[in-house]
Amino acid sequence: MTPEKLTRQAVIERALRLADTDGLQAVTIRRLAAELGVTPTALYWHVKNKDELLSALADHLLAALVADVDPNLPWNQRLRAMVTALLAQMRAHPYLSTLLPMIDKSAAEEYRRATDTAIGLLTEAGFTLQKADQVATYLLLGAAVMVSCQPGGVGNDEVEAAELRRQHRLDLERLPPGRYPHLAAFAATLSTPPDLDAYYSFGIDLLLSAVETTAPNG
Repeated sequence: MTPEKLTRQAVIERALRLADTDGLQAVTIRRLAAELGVTPTALYWHVKNKDELLSALADHLLAALVADVDPNLPWNQRLRAMVTALLAQMRAHPYLSTLLPMIDKSAAEEYRRATDTAIGLLTEAGFTLQKADQVATYLLLGAAVMVSCQPGGVGNDEVEAAELRRQHRLDLERLPPGRYPHLAAFAATLSTPPDLDAYYSFGIDLLLSAVETTAPNG
């Protein structure tokens, strides 16, 4: 791509592809310039530095959180749609949970928009602004932990996931069953692949049911 045809969107999309294939650590100005076939100087017309590049990458991924939420739905359904979209992005791009604490929140428009929308929904549910901010943070952290603790690991192929399950099963089977009867019983369930869609669906239900139960207007 020639510098004349280079756009900010093209830079962000190539950064996304690079992060997806080689990991977030591969996203540097120098590497990205090489991928695009331009000099690093050409990139500075579109992103001032690596920090701005990472903020733009996070914003690109977070835009989906509020893109298609129907404003006519009840607050809990709109919040569920946001959490579901967040998890979908984290599953597709597992480095997102690592990326978010790194970015300059003041330069991330979509992050602010998603946060503002979530707080608005939670105040609609009756939470104070302070509590709404806390709940929004809990939901973000819960989604990140759900992905990082995904059965079989994140980013592993079927063979690697099966080997991790096997090792986990063997570790549990070595425990004295008389002392740890429930762990021994759980070990047997690791012989078959988990239903990841069911895993995430249950996780969303668990998070949102806690919010709905404690919401003053729930």
